[in-house]
Amino acid sequence: KMTQQMRDLQLTQARKPPGPSSPNAAKRLYRNLSGKFRVNYTSFDEGSLVGRGEKEKFRKSYLFQSNAALFEAVELQDLDRVQEMLKHYSPEELDLNTPNSEGLLPLDIAIMTNNAPIARALLQAGAKESPHFVSLESRLLHLSTLVREAEQRVNELMAQVVNEAPNADCSEKEKQLKAWEWRFRLYKRMKAGFEHARVPDAPSSVHLSVASSSSLQVTFWEPLSINSAVVTKYKVEWSCSPSFSPLLGEAVIDKLKELHFTIQGLVSGTAYHVRVSAYNMKGWGPPQASTPPFAIPSNWREYDGRVPRRRGQAEALDHLLGQVKTVHQHCICHEPCKNQPQSRKHSVSKSLKHLFHPGSKFLKTLKRGLYLTAIFYKDDNILVTHEDQIPVVEIDDTYSCLLMQDFLWLTKVSCMWDEILWLRQCVTVSQSSCSCILQTRFKMLLAISQMQGLLGIQDLGQVFFEPIKDKQGNILIITLKEVKTNQTFESVRWVPICKLQSSRKSVSSPEEPTALDMLLISIQDKLAYHQRSSHALSPGLYLGYLKLCSAVDQIRVLVPEQLPNILCHVKIRSNPNISREEWEWLQKMASVEEPVPTETEADRTQNPLFQELQVAIKELMTLVNIPLQEAKDFRLYSQEVLDFGDQVSFLLLLPPSDDVCTAPGQNNPYTPRSGFLTLPLQIFELGEER
Repeated sequence: KMTQQMRDLQLTQARKPPGPSSPNAAKRLYRNLSGKFRVNYTSFDEGSLVGRGEKEKFRKSYLFQSNAALFEAVELQDLDRVQEMLKHYSPEELDLNTPNSEGLLPLDIAIMTNNAPIARALLQAGAKESPHFVSLESRLLHLSTLVREAEQRVNELMAQVVNEAPNADCSEKEKQLKAWEWRFRLYKRMKAGFEHARVPDAPSSVHLSVASSSSLQVTFWEPLSINSAVVTKYKVEWSCSPSFSPLLGEAVIDKLKELHFTIQGLVSGTAYHVRVSAYNMKGWGPPQASTPPFAIPSNWREYDGRVPRRRGQAEALDHLLGQVKTVHQHCICHEPCKNQPQSRKHSVSKSLKHLFHPGSKFLKTLKRGLYLTAIFYKDDNILVTHEDQIPVVEIDDTYSCLLMQDFLWLTKVSCMWDEILWLRQCVTVSQSSCSCILQTRFKMLLAISQMQGLLGIQDLGQVFFEPIKDKQGNILIITLKEVKTNQTFESVRWVPICKLQSSRKSVSSPEEPTALDMLLISIQDKLAYHQRSSHALSPGLYLGYLKLCSAVDQIRVLVPEQLPNILCHVKIRSNPNISREEWEWLQKMASVEEPVPTETEADRTQNPLFQELQVAIKELMTLVNIPLQEAKDFRLYSQEVLDFGDQVSFLLLLPPSDDVCTAPGQNNPYTPRSGFLTLPLQIFELGEER
């Protein structure tokens, strides 16, 4: 069938544009085509297309042009153009795995011309080899046919050019001759590439690790040899026998963005042997056994049979909260007006229109007291009132009690923004003692309700870990929330942060900045903190450093500025699971006097986790600015592995017992370099949960 197509040039031209007269002409051709398909056909005025048939015809023309442009780029070995097309267009838009009139795919041309960079780019985009090549013989026969018919066509055109007198038809024949000469050379190069290729070597390395109590993870690397053809897929095999007879299973991996595979459904406690082999157009190469030669699916919890710490906790808390609500369901909200000035009464708004209402209860200035402000931001813009002020409401103008405990209580309330009304009912009923603390917390709930009502938004976001205090006696508690682009609000006024900072600076006193001035000066840092505190770690096992410092009213924990919701840490490896064998080794390490091993011990140990920990400890000590020789006094926390979901786990490195928590006034001889901060422990716990 292919041969018949090649014999009829007109049929070939009907299915694919005629071959270019030269490499330069071909380059111009596919650049023109790629320039055309850059225009998205859906952006055209479809009203000009008559009927569904015309639209479908236009779509097919668009796809045909993109496919032709990709073929030309691969044939001309233009890596930059191939990468540009793969970056901006999907495999479907490029028609990546549809053969051309010669029965070839772009990947076939790349691997048979031994263009490894283009072949790898195509493979990562999901390119496949042609399904027509069911054997080595069929591939060689097909290439030989293409070469023979191209040569025949060159001879025919050459004879016509020589025998015909110069005219317009002769000029066209010369162009066709040049095009076929170029294609003849391409096919010969592809045939030579196939004939000289050999099967690939074994993968250069195969690493086997325990992923869970029922799975193993296999990670492998490309063969080192550069003389064989491009590898297009890999095969992972596993067995309970070192001879791999019988095989228990195999998997072929043809998506090569990441060279790893997880074997699922294994039996805990059973040893499995694994090997990996590579494939190219000449066939499968020899297998490479894994290192270590076998692994046993397990998890550290199997060591003593303990259950996950957080199993059922969320359900238990929901049940407990339901019980508390049931007890207080008879409460009727009655706000004690005698404790609140008349000016504090407000009506609940259902939208943001009250930002612009003249009766708004937002404050313009601070007059010695405790205040709440809500920062809503989107990109570089911030939400303001109709008077270009950050929304601020008063909590208490006679605040005199200790702030920190009330503030930490408020941070916990921020997890229940939707329950503020119910909390107010409970606190109102419990006010018989009229304690200072209870009165203050009730006023906090009133201020939150006022802010929610005026904004028409229940969720005020995350409480910033530190209130702002100025010399005038004002204390400003800040909440932060990022507004997503798909959210809609009524009559919202967004102002660029820089404009708000400039206007505030022009009316402020530089000598005595108020808490609002201090907020605007540092607002970029606070927004950056808020964004970073929601970032998640990539999957893996980490080594964390626990360092606390205490004050009279709180305990603070050391965290990195770039990820303030996680302890100071370094990544040990990408596999988060600790196997039972690894945990047993850690337990033995915890029982010796020097739990952090020395280099001489490392030489005698073949445990991969040992070597990974050695590297991680050195990196972590450098990160927190502690001399490496001090690490011998540090300890690995051996009571449990801290699991954060299924993909992230932590081992903890602890200073000596006397140094875990620095007491007030105690000098810390080793202070971290810039890039760290200390958070109140309760704030850190809330951030960790988020």
